[in-house]
Formats: sequence, C-alpha cells, structure tokens
Amino acid sequence: MRTRKLGWTDLALSAIGLGTWAMGGSEWQFGWGPQEDEISIATIHRALDLGVNWIDTAPAYGLGHSEEIIGKAIRGIQEKPILATKCTRVWGEDRILSGSLKRESILREAEDSLRRLGVECIDLYQIHWPDPEEDLEEGWRALESLVQDGKIRYAGASNFSVRQMQTVQAIHPIASLQPPYSMLRRGIEDEILPYCGEQQIGVIPYSPLQKGLLTGKVTPDWVADLPDDDHRHGDPEFNPPRLARNMRIAAGLAEIARESGHTATQLAIAWLLCRPEVTAPIVGARKPSQIEGTAPAGDWELSDAEISAVEKLLEDA
Repeated sequence: MRTRKLGWTDLALSAIGLGTWAMGGSEWQFGWGPQEDEISIATIHRALDLGVNWIDTAPAYGLGHSEEIIGKAIRGIQEKPILATKCTRVWGEDRILSGSLKRESILREAEDSLRRLGVECIDLYQIHWPDPEEDLEEGWRALESLVQDGKIRYAGASNFSVRQMQTVQAIHPIASLQPPYSMLRRGIEDEILPYCGEQQIGVIPYSPLQKGLLTGKVTPDWVADLPDDDHRHGDPEFNPPRLARNMRIAAGLAEIARESGHTATQLAIAWLLCRPEVTAPIVGARKPSQIEGTAPAGDWELSDAEISAVEKLLEDA
C-alpha cells in the first residue's frame, strides 16, 4: 500500500490506518457491542499483512482495553507499526468518561498508555477532545514536555477548531489533526482543511464510512438487530428521516464504484484521499474480512469522472 508523509513530520503513513474503537468491546458508554479479543488480534495482524503500517487507538476505547489488545497483538513483532493514541478522556469507578487537560493527569495517562501498548515511546499522542477548553494550554504544554522527555515523538490534536489549533500552535507545533470527515459530514472543508494545509498539519480523519452507513449494508432491519449496547441506536444518522437519505447515497456509491470493480466502501475512503490536506483516513475494523474489504481503497486514485459522479450524487440526495 502506498504511503503518505504526515504533514511536516518524518512519519510515512500507509494510505489507510486501522481504527480500533470497536475493539474496546462493550460495557462502556460508546461501545459497539461485544467483541472477541482473538478476532481483534487477528484483524490487527491481517491489517499489517495488507500493508497498513499504523494503528489508531485511545484509552477511552473500552477504558484501556483497546490499547491492551494492540499491545498483545504487536508483542514479538520486530518491526512495530506506527502507534497513535490519545489522552484527556478519563474515568473513575463509575466508568463514565470526562475531560481533563491537567498536566499531571496527562502525564499519568501517557505512562498508562505506554504500559498497555508495551512500548517505550508513542509515535503520535493526541489530545482527544479540547475539554475543558480553559485548560487547553496547560494540556498542550504537557504534551510538549512528553516530546522533550522522549515519551512521545509527536503531539497531535483531535476534534479541534481552527481557533483552538491557533492557540496551541503558538506553544508547540501540531503534527496532525484527527477530525470527523466523510461524505455525510463535510464541515471541515471550509476552514479546518485549508488551515491545516497552510500550516503543514497532517489530517487523519476518523469515521470515513460514517460508522458503517456508507458501506451499503445498513437498513432499518440491520439497525434493529444491533446489540442493545451499540451506541449507534441513538445516532440520528441511523434513524428516520436521515437513514433513508443515507441509504440512497450508499446505493448510489455502489453503482458508481461497480463500474471500476470496486465497492461503495472503497469509494467512500478513496474520495477522502483526493483532498491534498488529507494524509490518510482511519478505517475501523472488527474482523479480518473488513480490513480486507477496505484496504484496496488505499491504492485507488479516483478519476475526474468518478469524482464528478460522487459530487452530483451528494448534491441530489
């Protein structure tokens, strides 16, 4: 799989990164239902076999469980994948997530992530959410000190506005931004992507398939059959009236992709890679067959005709 340089850094990321949100399993606020650890590990190994060279995770995913699974999966692998994780979402005995940008909290979180992942240095360490915003500068200075101490290689941001990026950029350079971005959620195109382009900040968007909506598999019956603790039940995009529109878009994508022997899933990912500011999207997978189905998108360069067809579909939907 082709690689792309992450902004101003020396990291060369495969055009698709493996997202591990769902690998955190269930029994937490934003779970995706039950997940077997053995299948998660097999998925990670299959992604590496297919040329995916970086994995994105967060302590929040399963309250540390996703990081632990990655640590088990890469143990004994001589050439470790590039690891990106996050900080500032913490929890207590009630298992409810809350935000903390305090220096001591972030330093403690970093040590916990290093232990769970089984590494001595984290390649990309990101503030998960800029919350509470009044402590944003303190939190970013904590990441700067982690870089200086050799605990992390680069400091990244996630879910930041342009104003928030400007605030921390004056303290220490931002290596990357991780925003939500898909055909169904294009709000970053007006201001955030241009700013990142100007500042040479790599963009690694999450939810390129909008939690599965753009795969073409989602129907009202499919949603109804999701486990009760799957957070998508409460997502407006998976419920009327938006679900019907999203299904029309997915069907249209499948028709466009079919002409070149691809799938709607691959088209939704390849479309993001057309933006020059985007380094590589994060694509979640829960089983080997899912990453096998998405990986070909990393080497698909859309034609002008395909791009135009997608834009018309989105305008008419």
